[in-house]
Amino acid sequence: MADKKTPKNKKSDILFQSSSNILNNFRGGVIHGSGQSMERLKTRPLIAIANSHSELTTGHAHLRGLGERVKQGIIAAGGEFAEFNVPAPCDGVAMAHDGMRYVLAQRDLIADIVETHVRSQAFDAVVFIAGCDKINPGMMMAMGRLDLPSLFLAGGPGQMNIRNAPKFNGSIDHGDYFKQPEEFKQSFNCASCGACEIMGTANTFQCLAEVMGICLPGSANIPAWHSDKLAAARATGEHIVHLFNEGITARQIMTKEAFHNALVMNMAIGGSTNAALHLPAIAHSAGIDMDVTDFESVDHIPTLLAISPNGPWGVQDLWAAGGMPAVMKAMQQDLNTDCMTVTGQSLQATIDNANITNADVIPSRDNPHRQEPGITVLRGNVAVDGCVIKQAGVKPELMKTCGPAICFDSEDDAIHMIQDGKLKEGQIIVLRYMGPKGAPGMPEMLGATLALKAAGLGAAALITDGRFSGATSGPCVGHITPEASDGGLIAFIRDGDMITIDIKNRSIHCDVSDEEITKRKVDWTPTMKEVGFGFMDRYRKHVKTASQGAILD
Repeated sequence: MADKKTPKNKKSDILFQSSSNILNNFRGGVIHGSGQSMERLKTRPLIAIANSHSELTTGHAHLRGLGERVKQGIIAAGGEFAEFNVPAPCDGVAMAHDGMRYVLAQRDLIADIVETHVRSQAFDAVVFIAGCDKINPGMMMAMGRLDLPSLFLAGGPGQMNIRNAPKFNGSIDHGDYFKQPEEFKQSFNCASCGACEIMGTANTFQCLAEVMGICLPGSANIPAWHSDKLAAARATGEHIVHLFNEGITARQIMTKEAFHNALVMNMAIGGSTNAALHLPAIAHSAGIDMDVTDFESVDHIPTLLAISPNGPWGVQDLWAAGGMPAVMKAMQQDLNTDCMTVTGQSLQATIDNANITNADVIPSRDNPHRQEPGITVLRGNVAVDGCVIKQAGVKPELMKTCGPAICFDSEDDAIHMIQDGKLKEGQIIVLRYMGPKGAPGMPEMLGATLALKAAGLGAAALITDGRFSGATSGPCVGHITPEASDGGLIAFIRDGDMITIDIKNRSIHCDVSDEEITKRKVDWTPTMKEVGFGFMDRYRKHVKTASQGAILD
């Protein structure tokens, strides 16, 4: 039933109440030409639908249909809508070539596009529809900046054949499997629209949307192809009008306590290391300080779930077991459950309505998949300001690794050496000038990590000032800060230097004396990689460090 409450003090009132009577009348004609009615807008809120539908990317291919259901809900509840689109880059399409340098940077562009468009067109509220890696946090950043009545609608996970992949100790260990392209393709082929069905960055942030309370409870993990997703989209459209009428805005929900809950649950779900970039960026957009040290404050949280690539389950199994509300029920002792959600009620209300239907997928807090947190911050002379590793994807026997460095300033060079069989067992790959400034754009290194597995070197370690995909496992350390371009030690490591990665003791160290490092710094200038004229040149000048979320200053 439509909400009968007449909205007051709408931002969209300026469309017919500006200082210029002539332009007010002109605007009415322009809006009429789009099929809208200024008379209806005088009494109804104007809701923006920021949709990242794309015909190329699997995670966003179905979002046009979700947008249509959102529109139905808005009209039914007494609102008006106007949909617009933003870019939706796919990491899988961009990996292992120059395109990957542009993907993280698009996160901030997406936030800019949504923010500026919504402000310029005087919308009253926003529904954000997204599914994959950089788009989810980009939308959430815009949500925090705008502080309007807002709802996030997750595209949901897709269908993959990951349950047939080889496993060890509950975690995936592909080994020679990667040498058989057809079998690999069949196991990881996306059989439907939706986010790749692993706990990568896409599903991590769909899950965390529930934790932060910015989407309807239980909606995020509904599979992309399921009819319940259409129902959730319709309900989202109806509820955004209710949020507007009640005056509930984004920053009332995106509080410091809500972000702390997100930190806790990222550990518990075995979330992506990219959370160390995106959560600080989203928090910053909501006026809250956060950096990599906040991840160290939740280092006691166990990895509750065993979702691929950290274990045998997929995100659809998580949904069938009760979804994120059920996971929060298991972890509620670690959460601030007084936080308000978009329901207008506390997070505790969501938890009280949740049920765990499969204890194998969602175990109890005292019986987690692993006692250690999902991701871990390491420090040492290699990373004075910190670096991260997805501990949940590391075999117990590889929690401490030591070996001689072999250094590369190009991922392609590293991949070719690995594929040519020239990498020696025990060497530690150092991939540098891959950071926010150095690449620029901080590309993912999945090409190199997959090459290691294909070569049967799943135990080989890799360290980088770049970052990793959620599909990466093993002793792979990313986000090394300071990065090479800022004069971090990683810039001065040479082939043969001994590096020790000690996850248990949260340490990463290169066995080179301070005196030797001082000598190596003489006459040093950072490697400057060509990007051509345009956005990435400006990005390199203004981007902050990985430990600060790689936000633009």
